[in-house]
Amino acid sequence: MATWDDVARVCLALPGTTEVVSYEGQRQWRVGDKLFVWQRRLRARDLEELGDAAPSGPVLGARVPDEGAKAALIAEEPDVYFTTSHFDGYPAVLCRLDRLDEESLSELAGEAWASRAPRRLLAQHPPGR
Repeated sequence: MATWDDVARVCLALPGTTEVVSYEGQRQWRVGDKLFVWQRRLRARDLEELGDAAPSGPVLGARVPDEGAKAALIAEEPDVYFTTSHFDGYPAVLCRLDRLDEESLSELAGEAWASRAPRRLLAQHPPGR
């Protein structure tokens, strides 16, 4: 089970990453001022839409390379990854942080970082190294 401290440790280990707090008081991790992982409070509309399937624990949002990657994550592990209509057409996935293991967190954060990092930084630090 991952915690917000785990998220911070994993994200801040990625080159050029900073942690900020949103105007709503939620933690966010950015690279080159581009959001790639964030704490996501479910809104009333999300809760209504998800119904009984709405997670009661912490929710992490992460950018993904494209809609296909989002669909694949949700199909492979629907008990961990999900989305709401707010993210329709947007390359991002939500996940139940308390069901995410360390390896999955590292992989998700690394892919999110790579999808948002500036080209120069990405060339200097290719994923998987």
